[in-house]
Amino acid sequence: MNSAMFHATEESPRMFESNFVDMFSRVPWHAVPIIFVPMAFGLFYYANAQGLGWPQMAAWAVAGFVWWTFSEYWLHRTLFHWQPQTSWGPKFHFFLHGVHHDWFNDKMRLVMPPAAALFLAGIFIAVYYAIATALSPWLAPAWVWAFFGGKIVGYMNYDLTHYYIHHGRPTWSFYKKLRAHHNKHHHNKKYKDRKFGVSFTIWDHVFRTY
Repeated sequence: MNSAMFHATEESPRMFESNFVDMFSRVPWHAVPIIFVPMAFGLFYYANAQGLGWPQMAAWAVAGFVWWTFSEYWLHRTLFHWQPQTSWGPKFHFFLHGVHHDWFNDKMRLVMPPAAALFLAGIFIAVYYAIATALSPWLAPAWVWAFFGGKIVGYMNYDLTHYYIHHGRPTWSFYKKLRAHHNKHHHNKKYKDRKFGVSFTIWDHVFRTY
């Protein structure tokens, strides 16, 4: 791996004074499949080993994928565009999401740092497992692993689609439309508070933010 990709450049400016901390603010796109493809396969394998049949596992995985598309939309619309009215509010917003709007050509700051992604994944799986345990008298808890595996696939699709529509050359009309949709959110003030979907636009239609 080219170590130069982790250093500040004109395209990828410095965020932190510490070289060490600043290095970890940059993540190459291929870190997403390297980390999360094995995790998704492991979750599906474990779900099957816990007794979940393949048809049921596929259904729960699709449910997890769809839930991610909603999560992607709602997080972008609320948390990512929230700036607390405090002294630390602007900095909080910049580190969370503003950096992407300010430096939208930065290839190294498009995907979430793996440490943060894995931390959040740990929180979510704990919440889902608690729900599965509460429902266990009526529903065997093995579903939670397939559901979360589907959510991980959805997350990967989101991150890689986001990278592709920024820095790829879409030829398929589906991705061309996504790119136009997302670029309006970035560059047209009329759509600053609209067009929050990245990998899909369905929730913008549902909630009338298209």
